Amino acid sequence: MTIPLWCLLVAIILPYPWAMTAMGERKKQFGTADNKNPRKQTAQLEGKGARAYAAHQNALEALPPFGIAVLVAHVTHADPTLSTILAVAWIVARVLHGVFYIADIDKARSGMFVLGNLAVVGQFVISAMAAGVPPHH
Repeated sequence: MTIPLWCLLVAIILPYPWAMTAMGERKKQFGTADNKNPRKQTAQLEGKGARAYAAHQNALEALPPFGIAVLVAHVTHADPTLSTILAVAWIVARVLHGVFYIADIDKARSGMFVLGNLAVVGQFVISAMAAGVPPHH
């Protein structure tokens, strides 16, 4: 399995540390984590817990574009070195995105969001280049 495909596995797992952080904050804020109606309780989170849950949701939202980009690069036989660099850059950006989200460092979080999206676009660009499609098409 290639490094970009391993990164895809990491990306699938990545939302869950943020969810576990949010669950810990639910226990702190409410005395328990309500498993019968967790969404209602989660909606009432404030501060770190709310940010951790938002990081979880954002990680889930970022997964499909990254997964598609990695798979397109794989099937088009895009440059493996560039695909690896872009995939690892995405993972680093997304890990830092979650850390910055929970720590309430908004500008750095936004920067990591942009960097991750550029890595996804980069995967599509190298895929187009591998498929012989000029960028202006």
